[in-house]
Amino acid sequence: MSYYVGVDLGATNVRAVVAGEDGSVYGRSDDTTPGGPTGIAVTEAVLGVVREACADATIAPDSVSAAGIGAIGPLDLAAGAVENPANLPDTIDQIPLTGPLSVLLDTKQVFLHNDTNAGVIGERFYADRNPDDMVYLTISSGIGAGVCVDGSVLTGWDGNAGEIGHMTVDPQGRLTCGCGHDGHWEAYCSGNSIPRYAKQLYETNPIETAIPIDDPALSAVDIFQYAPDDEFASYVLDRLAHWNAMGVANIVHAYAPLVIYVGGAVALNNPAAVLQPIRNQMDEMVMSNVPEIKLTTLGDEVVVRGALASALTAGTGDRSQM
Repeated sequence: MSYYVGVDLGATNVRAVVAGEDGSVYGRSDDTTPGGPTGIAVTEAVLGVVREACADATIAPDSVSAAGIGAIGPLDLAAGAVENPANLPDTIDQIPLTGPLSVLLDTKQVFLHNDTNAGVIGERFYADRNPDDMVYLTISSGIGAGVCVDGSVLTGWDGNAGEIGHMTVDPQGRLTCGCGHDGHWEAYCSGNSIPRYAKQLYETNPIETAIPIDDPALSAVDIFQYAPDDEFASYVLDRLAHWNAMGVANIVHAYAPLVIYVGGAVALNNPAAVLQPIRNQMDEMVMSNVPEIKLTTLGDEVVVRGALASALTAGTGDRSQM
């Protein structure tokens, strides 16, 4: 039997699965993504979960035929690495991936994708119907999208197509993104940015609130938990909905998808508070056809399952390649 590996490298967690040639999963493992001291520590975490997933499947790593990786960006496809990730510490400049994994598994069949491209591959591969025009949007530690147009997943020459979290939604640039640039969608609505945005909103509009707004440990979870009973928390969610709807409208105008699947921790943990406000604003923001906006069908495994689909299909995600 042939075996295949899928890897999801996120800013918060890293996970791996091992499957047979029919896609049945036999082993899995996950870990926390290291914060350094260098990118090599992250590489070692990736290799560690792959080894553990292989052990869970009771196979040797060198019996794996192919692997797919869905990783945070930006990517350097030529180097097979992540370069200067926006949502990890500045000491992490490069995270080598395809080379070390190829050595561990003793195969040249290692396919690297932006994590959201892996997500759109997964949504199409496992769907009952494979829509040729669709988007997978993640709202998590960062924001990004995997885009499929006319049946082709858009990757870009360097693998970084779909970095829509870094489109400018606020021309005044009141907040700086983790990438260092101002006014990006991700600077307002990602899980890492929501607490900072809430504090900025409170400074300009200090509504009475039970939220511990001055607590350094304030998190996006706190904001969502206090709404809708807390007026200020509701106000923050209204502002998040505005930026999210603006970003989604830009996606619709750029790519004309039939459906947008939304995943990532912020959306998965708060689907009604995130998705419905976006839907409510589409008619007034979009001049073309409004797509279905749905929660991902694969939960928090959408990226790792998409990476696995890539491994099963020689990097294409096309089921006819199996």
